[in-house]
Amino acid sequence: MGRRQELEKRQTLLARFGRLIAAETRLDGLLTIIAEEVRHILAADRCSVFLVDAYKNELWTKILVGPEEKILRVPMGQGIAGFVAKTGSAVNIRDAYRDSRFTQDLDRVVGYQTRTVMAVPLKGRDGRPVGVFEVLNKSKGSFTDEDEGLLRILATMAASFIENATLYEDLRRSHLETIYRMALVAEFRDQQDTGKHLRRMSRFSGIIAAALGMSYLESEEIRYASPLHDIGKVAIPDAILRKPGKLSAEEYDEMKRHTLYGSQMLANAESRLLRLAAKIAVAHHEHYDGSGYPYGLKGMDIPVEARIVSVADVFDALVSRRVYKGAWTVDDAKSYIKSQESKLFDPEVIKALFASFDEILAAMEEENRRILEDEVINRLPPGVSGEQSFERHHQS
Repeated sequence: MGRRQELEKRQTLLARFGRLIAAETRLDGLLTIIAEEVRHILAADRCSVFLVDAYKNELWTKILVGPEEKILRVPMGQGIAGFVAKTGSAVNIRDAYRDSRFTQDLDRVVGYQTRTVMAVPLKGRDGRPVGVFEVLNKSKGSFTDEDEGLLRILATMAASFIENATLYEDLRRSHLETIYRMALVAEFRDQQDTGKHLRRMSRFSGIIAAALGMSYLESEEIRYASPLHDIGKVAIPDAILRKPGKLSAEEYDEMKRHTLYGSQMLANAESRLLRLAAKIAVAHHEHYDGSGYPYGLKGMDIPVEARIVSVADVFDALVSRRVYKGAWTVDDAKSYIKSQESKLFDPEVIKALFASFDEILAAMEEENRRILEDEVINRLPPGVSGEQSFERHHQS
């Protein structure tokens, strides 16, 4: 290929790169696109995008270890990526194993042999490092000065998009953490393993929504609004919420009002997520056959978000161990959910649950492995029997 054709090809690839990264706002998606496009443009075998975690003074990136994706963390200043981030200098290494900055341990872990390495810093608007582009093993020969210049151009193009996506991700995480903390206020008073339950059922809600054909944004909003479904319990007196015996008819009527209280607390919020949470809070105890509360809504009159959360919430309650009951088997829980088709639950939501069951189980296992900072061990009041407590959970 002639010099002119090569330049035209690279210009085309740069234009395509710009279009693709401008169209993606999610950080995970953006990093995947960037890594694939940079690898392709520079004829490299691999590309990693390291991002700076200023709080931990580290860089992190996602890598494949066997069939699983893992997060790799590198202290600032260590390894090639750490050196580039700390100094702001680019590197172009023809023999990685002869360079003292190269760490061979990762190659041994993933069963890879790095030969050539080129890395350039990603700098934010204020000139501070936000990350590093690192490409490995050019298909033919070593990376050239022209390759380095091209990688610098790609880094300049990508940096602002990565910075924006990172800021949005940080803001979203902060928002979601606030929501989880709000939800824990209600759940803390009523049951054990609150944090785990909220995170599991919210994950399930998002997966079911996606299986129903909802967009990524819609599924994520349902996932992150769902933990507030029982926020109205903060308005229920302890004498009722934590009563050791069976509730009277009047007390049960008051317990059911947690749906209305939750809706009132969240209604008319400026946040679209909180408005969605209000819709879920008021309707998550409505039943598909019209036998639920507070309004006795039936079928499609129940907001789809509430129909989804209802299934996700009950499924997690069944498969979770509580001080008053053992965990049901997954098969028993599935059988119960199926038995309530067109009674408690929407048949289409059940179908979506079963269709995405491998993903549901994977999410459950992942959440069960997590060590939650906000995990709280709560004891039931003396005298609460297993049957009474299990009945109480499903009443409320």
